[in-house]
Amino acid sequence: MTDNTQQSKERREILSQSFYNGNHQVVIHVTDKVEAVQRMQNYIEANLTERVTLAELSEAAHLSPWYSARLFKELTGLTPADYIRRLKLSKSALKLRDEACRIIDVAYDMGFGSVDGYQREFFREFGCNPKEYALNPIPLSLFTPYGVKFRGLWKETKRMETIKNVFIQVIDRPSRKVIIKRGQTATEYWTYCQEVGCDVWGILTSMKSLFGEPVCLWLPEKYCKPGTSEYVQGVEVSDDFNDSVPDGFDIIALPNAKYMMFQGEPFEEENYCEAIEALQTAMNRYDPALIGYSWDDANPRIQLEPIGTRGYIELRAVK
Repeated sequence: MTDNTQQSKERREILSQSFYNGNHQVVIHVTDKVEAVQRMQNYIEANLTERVTLAELSEAAHLSPWYSARLFKELTGLTPADYIRRLKLSKSALKLRDEACRIIDVAYDMGFGSVDGYQREFFREFGCNPKEYALNPIPLSLFTPYGVKFRGLWKETKRMETIKNVFIQVIDRPSRKVIIKRGQTATEYWTYCQEVGCDVWGILTSMKSLFGEPVCLWLPEKYCKPGTSEYVQGVEVSDDFNDSVPDGFDIIALPNAKYMMFQGEPFEEENYCEAIEALQTAMNRYDPALIGYSWDDANPRIQLEPIGTRGYIELRAVK
C-alpha cells in the first residue's frame, strides 16, 4: 500500500463511523453526525414545553434511538434528558425574572410533572429555590444551548463577492452602567471565548438588561485595566444600579451617546461568519460625514448576538 493510499484510508476512517441499525451496518460521516445532532437540538427547541421522547429525537435525527442518544452525548457533552432539563430550567428562570407568574404555572408550562419536582430540580441546578429567585433575581449560570453545527465554524478569512444591503440608523444610548467580564488580550469573540469561556453568556443572559439582551463591546483604552482585553462581554444596566456584581466581573459607567446602528439582512445561521464580515466591511467603508457626523471612538463599539432572523447588528458611536 502506498503512503497516499494509506493516508486516504486513515482519513476515511477518521471522517466516518459505523453502527448497526437492525441487521444492517450503516456508515455515518462526521458532517452527517453534526447535522443529525443539530436536527435533534432544533426539535428540542421547537417542542421544549412538551414531553420530548427519545423516539421523537431519533426520528428527527433519522437514526436509531440508541445511536441517537450516544451521538447526542458525544457532540453536546450531555444526555438528551440532561440537555432538555437544563434548558427547561433556564427558560423557566427567565420567566420568573420577567413575568409576574406563579411557580405552579411556570412548572407546568415548562412541562415539569410536579411543582415539587420542579423546585428540587431548580435548586439543584441554581442553588436557590424558584420563589426566592422570583423575589430577588440574582445572576445565575443559565444553560446556553450552542448548536453543534456552529461550534466548529471558526471565523475564516473569506473573499466577499458582494456586500448585501445594510440598514443604517442613528439612535441614542442613555448614560448607563455595564457589568462586564474582562478577558486578557482578546480583540474579538473567538479569542475571548478561549480566554474566558463561552459559558459567561449564560450568566449575562440571566441579568436583566436595559435593552433586553447582553452585548459584546470593544472598549476604548480608558475603560481597559492593565493586562485586560479591549473586547469584553457584558450587560447594560441603569445608571442607578447599585446591586452586587458577580465575582470575577467588573462594572463601568458610560455616558449618553449617539450611535450609528448597522443591521445586515437576515442570514442562515451557519453563515453567521460571512454575515459578520459583510457588515463589518460595509461599516468600515461608510463615511458618517455623509449625514453630518464623525466617528466617536471615545465610546465603545457594540456587537449584538448574531441571530439569523434579524440580521447581524453592530453599533458605533458618532458625534
